[in-house]
Amino acid sequence: MTRVALRPAINQAVETLRSAGVHSPQADAEHLAAHLLGVDRTRLVLTPLVAPELLEDYRALVDRRAQRIPLQHLTGTAAIGEIELAVGPGVFVPRPETELLFAWALAQLETLPHDHTPVVVDLCTGSGALALAIAQARPDADVHAIEIDPAALQWARRNADLRIAEGDTPITLYADDVTDPNLLTEFNGEVDLVVANPPYIPEGAELDPEVADHDPHLALFGGPDGLDVIRRMTPTITRLLRPGGSCAIEHDDTNGSDLAALLAEHGDFTDIVEHPDLAGKPRFVAATRA
Repeated sequence: MTRVALRPAINQAVETLRSAGVHSPQADAEHLAAHLLGVDRTRLVLTPLVAPELLEDYRALVDRRAQRIPLQHLTGTAAIGEIELAVGPGVFVPRPETELLFAWALAQLETLPHDHTPVVVDLCTGSGALALAIAQARPDADVHAIEIDPAALQWARRNADLRIAEGDTPITLYADDVTDPNLLTEFNGEVDLVVANPPYIPEGAELDPEVADHDPHLALFGGPDGLDVIRRMTPTITRLLRPGGSCAIEHDDTNGSDLAALLAEHGDFTDIVEHPDLAGKPRFVAATRA
């Protein structure tokens, strides 16, 4: 069987993606090749030669990525923590930056007594990313996740079923509004940890085509300053958290200080801390229920 070299095709793909304005052309070109081969990106060097038909499929995928279709829509997956999620049209694609909030959440859970069953609530769960990653890392936790968008909730349910098939602890999903005063009232004052990656982009912000054309707008925009949904769900967070319980809310890099001030003005939170991402940009605010 005739075999052809893979690396020249990857190099050509890098240039194609760079010319199209893709921010990470090298990584994306290699991820697409690894996806087609069914191997980890780091193992591409072990497959120097491939069938010509695979190169045809590869070039077709690269062309679609050059049209600024999200990489995760082409591979069908996005990673967070130790798990992979199914993603595609109709659901927000989890970002690598959310890994920092996830790591913070696990650190908070480590501070709880080992004989205590942690109660965790994920507001605006989208694909189920944070809820499912926490449930996988902490199978002892009782994790609840809320999503209002029916399309996103279908993805979350699909991912929850996939994680159960992998042997992970189930989570409880709710089709509900995070600002509803009647949401999860049975857990009032009993929740140890609330995490949220809500719609937080200010209206009118300039976005890359991958975001503007493919992420659902319901998951993106949070009013003129990006804080509308967060303002309205703060009473929910306050009501659910036990005294000493913690919350972390992801936000746009333009409004971290405003979110911290919002929580401070609310009067129910202490230890309010702004956390940057790896690039030094404000990424999420954490606080403790007074």
